[in-house]
Parts: sequence; C-alpha cells; structure tokens
Amino acid sequence: MNLRAIFEAPEPLTVGLEEEVMLLDPVTLDLAPVGTRIPGAKLELPAAQVELDTPPARTVGEAIDALAEGRRELAAACGDLARPAVAPVHPFAAPLGELNRGERYDAILAQYGDVARAQLVGALQVHVAVGSADRSLAVYNALRGFLPELAALAANAPFVAGRDTGFASVRPLIGGLLPRQDVPPAFASWGDYEEALRWVKDPGSWWWELRPHTKFGTLEIRVCDAQTTLEEAAAVAAYAHCLVAWLAEQDDVEPVASWKIGENRWAALRHGVEAMFKDLRTGDERPARYVLLERVEALTPLAERLGCADELALVPRMVIRNGAIRQREVGVEGAASYLAERFLTPARLPARPALGTG
Repeated sequence: MNLRAIFEAPEPLTVGLEEEVMLLDPVTLDLAPVGTRIPGAKLELPAAQVELDTPPARTVGEAIDALAEGRRELAAACGDLARPAVAPVHPFAAPLGELNRGERYDAILAQYGDVARAQLVGALQVHVAVGSADRSLAVYNALRGFLPELAALAANAPFVAGRDTGFASVRPLIGGLLPRQDVPPAFASWGDYEEALRWVKDPGSWWWELRPHTKFGTLEIRVCDAQTTLEEAAAVAAYAHCLVAWLAEQDDVEPVASWKIGENRWAALRHGVEAMFKDLRTGDERPARYVLLERVEALTPLAERLGCADELALVPRMVIRNGAIRQREVGVEGAASYLAERFLTPARLPARPALGTG
C-alpha cells in the first residue's frame, strides 16, 4: 500500500460527511430492525441503522446540502416502515440489538459477541483532505489534541436504556467496549502507520476517534456524536473543517501524549460544553465554553476563505445549548419523538448583514 500516493491525491481541503441514522418503529418509536427492507439503503452493523454519506465537496455548505438531500430521500424510502432519526444512542431501546447478516457482520459478531450487539451507536464522521502526504500526517498528529473540543461541542447522548447516564455523551463508552477506540496514537512516519495497520486484518476496524483513511486519502474525524439536526451537523462540520485547515498552515504544533488528551476527552464526555479543559502544555483549567468560543473567533477569518463562515457562526448557539442539553430539556420520555421530528428540519443559518449596511 503506497500511503504517500494515496494522501497526495485528493483536492486539498475538500470535505465529506458520513452520518449514521436510526430507524424507529412508527408507533412505538423503539428501534426498528428493518434496514434491509429500505430501498437503496446503505446498511450498517445494527439492523436498525443505515448510513448516509456525501461526495467530496468544496465547502461545508455543499456537503450539508447533499446530506439534507440524503435525509429527504431516506425519509421517502422508509415510507410506513420506519421513521428515521439521528442520535448517537436511542434514549430507551434495549442495550443489545439485532444485527444485520453477512460475511463481514457475522465475522464481527463471532469475534466480539454481545459487545457487537451493544454497538447501537451513531456518529457524524467528517472527512477532510489535506492534499499532501507530509502535511496530512502532521495534521493528524496535531489534531489529536483538539478532539476533546469536538467531543464536547457534539455531545448528544445523555440517555441509554431509559435512564439519564449523567454523561453528556455515553456513546464513546459503549464504543469503548471494542478495541482500538479512544485517542489515537501518534505516528512518526507513514511507515509507522503502515506497520500499525498490519496488526488488524481490516483497516476499517481501526476504530480510533481519528484516523487517516487509506481509501479516500482523507483525515476521518470520528469523535463527533451524530447530530440530530442539519444545523448542528453544519456547525460541527465547519468547526472540524476549519481546525484541519488551520493546522495545515502550522509548523509548530507538536503531538501531545495521549493520556493528557484523554483527561480532556473524559471531561468532554462527562460534561459536554460544561466541561473544564486542561491546557495540554501547562495543565491549567479553563471552561470548555471559553475554549470553544475563542477557537471560533480565531478560526473565523479562515472560515471566510473556506466558505463556511455562516456554518461556523452556528457554533456559539451550540456552546450555549448543544444536543445533550436539548435532549435533557425534553426528557427521556419525549426524546425519541423529539429526535424523529427534527430529521428533516433545515439548517437556519445566521443572518448576515448585506454589503454596505455596516
């Protein structure tokens, strides 16, 4: 595998999205294992889940438009079979679910048993191409330290099996029952990464929260919870896109030890935007909300160049009330209905002044 050639190939700073969607029973709103009956659906391991993905786009706005179209098409294809909804974890479904059958899925079940049945979880995966092999690896190593910011912003999973877990995002704890989760290791060279991949039969099971994608030549950001609304997905995608673009221009961001990043990761999962983050150099604590808002301010000029300033401007709304907070406001009893009702809600971009109006 010529990894350098793979990561030199893509157009720089293009962006793509993958979204995992739950299928709900139209009456009970419990998980409905009917993915194989949905025409044209891209199946996932859980029988009550399908995936939407977008082609490479020049801007986050284009990617969100494609995702919105995918949601509309899926809703139409579901008909009376199911109601689609997006959330990292179903609020009241049983913790072990039905899986799809097939050679790959059967192998996963045989290897992991009930841990595989517990993976009824959904993420928003953001792919960003750097367009240079050397810069891709440098950005990968540096971006590891910023993953807790994305985890806090995107936290959207407070409930599981009808209970409030006390976490802003319980999804990674469920995912963590599998190997190769959590903060990814740093790599000194592409040769080191290739050697690491020799330890797994399938590169697709390199499940860390960030990975260099060996098919697309992108950095695949896997840390983000699935976002209930297109507006929230746009905000998270813009934050991720801008972070990658900013790091691609830096020469002095050294990789940080995984255990230090893990401290902030735990805070993000437990408290979301209400977390306290440690400075990865000094250990000093600051509110995650301050960190996120300062990052948005610093990234805004770059967002203007990338064409995602409107989407990045949605982030402050989420810093105040992100998905986990909104679900708790509704409560576990009303959460499934809340999720389903917002599947097709369009993104509301912030009003921007017309030129010449001051």
